[in-house]
Amino acid sequence: MNFKTIFKSLKNKDMRKRILAVIGILVAYRILAHIPVPLGDTATFKSAIDNLINSTDFGGFVNLISGGGLTNFSIILVGLSPYITASIVMQLLTKAIPKLEELNKDGESGRRKISQWTRILTVPLAILQSIAYIFILNNEVLAANTSAAADPTVGQWALSITAMVAGSVLLMWLGELITEKGIGNGTSLIIFCSIVSSFPKTIANMGQALFDTTEGSLSLFGWLELPVNPAMFWIVLGLGIGMIVVLYLLVKINEAQRIVTINYAKRVHGNSAYGGIKSIMPIKLIAAGVVPVIFAVAFLSVPAFIGQIIQRGDANSEIGRNLVTWFSAPNASTFTELTWESFIYPACYFVLVVMFTYFYTSIVFNSQEIAENLQKQGGFIEGVRPGKQTELYFNRTVNRLNLFGAFSLGLIAMLPYIVDYVFIITLGYPLGLSISGTGLLIVVTVAIENLRQINSRALMVTYDDYQ
Repeated sequence: MNFKTIFKSLKNKDMRKRILAVIGILVAYRILAHIPVPLGDTATFKSAIDNLINSTDFGGFVNLISGGGLTNFSIILVGLSPYITASIVMQLLTKAIPKLEELNKDGESGRRKISQWTRILTVPLAILQSIAYIFILNNEVLAANTSAAADPTVGQWALSITAMVAGSVLLMWLGELITEKGIGNGTSLIIFCSIVSSFPKTIANMGQALFDTTEGSLSLFGWLELPVNPAMFWIVLGLGIGMIVVLYLLVKINEAQRIVTINYAKRVHGNSAYGGIKSIMPIKLIAAGVVPVIFAVAFLSVPAFIGQIIQRGDANSEIGRNLVTWFSAPNASTFTELTWESFIYPACYFVLVVMFTYFYTSIVFNSQEIAENLQKQGGFIEGVRPGKQTELYFNRTVNRLNLFGAFSLGLIAMLPYIVDYVFIITLGYPLGLSISGTGLLIVVTVAIENLRQINSRALMVTYDDYQ
């Protein structure tokens, strides 16, 4: 990454306009995250949302990618999840339906049609998710028996759902505006901004605890007293070192790839010769990205949700209580000691991440299609026959990469639980990290990808400066 070129490109007027436009869009997005949904007493719903976030990992993950939209009960509460779901569904349908696959191969016009259908599919998904969120939150409020609890009228339902759907569609549009500026993927950048927005609060809380000297201050070799909490100082120092190590490993894992050399046969047409060159095909270690983690969180949220519904009908139901206990993400309030029940959720989480990594990689990396395209272009791998043998070679390579990549992704997703286990064993209480390994992986992935696009744009605008 050439940061000198990036800084040099800021002298270009068009480059400055693009960057300022993206910053302005992100500021508008953060303003939207604080506009409440017009439904009942906002403070009451915020209290219900806090209970929901603490009881389910899915609620915490949705709040993370919506930039606190869930906590603030804002109109972007649904966030980009309908658009992401619609994109995944269209990807699956493109592979499953031959007509859609042909349309995808037609070039830019075909892909533009699929993108339009993805936007259209986003609206009904946003409506369904808005209804589900309001229904769940309203039940949480009614279950709390607060004085402000009341069943919304049909008009309030319609107004709230319309506001939430409009917020989701508006976010989708803002993401596409950022993408058009050519300095990053808009959807990824909004999610990146959502996760990073939680950092200042986390740093402020840790700083407050660090400089709380009511229990004494830190003594260095008996000759210097530092106005910091001794226990918190070592925790912050350990977390800082751990964060640097984890970020380094995340960058390495995200950038890791297997390079496959492709040879092209030499062709003679008249007096001209074509081909006879070598190229490379990089295959990423984790081709599926963070999608398997999103699938796993969504899948694991279903049993706990069913358990909550059963408990609403029968508060003494043992099945409902077990489902909620076993499939709710451990948190600082419920996860205070090591029991066999506390290992069920992390174990299922890890297994599902590994399974979905294999599943989604098989969708995004089509070995048969790649082998056919290479054969049509006269490309081949040295020592491997074109066609079926090349397809089998790619399958073996991807499966071997997945074996390490899937386990790495599973361990990254489980980082908060691993840290909490260590703290329970050593200190007797969990730390309760505010950002998961998944969030860190998203931050690293998006930061690297956007830096690449900014660097490419910077090279374009500064091209004339090179002699």
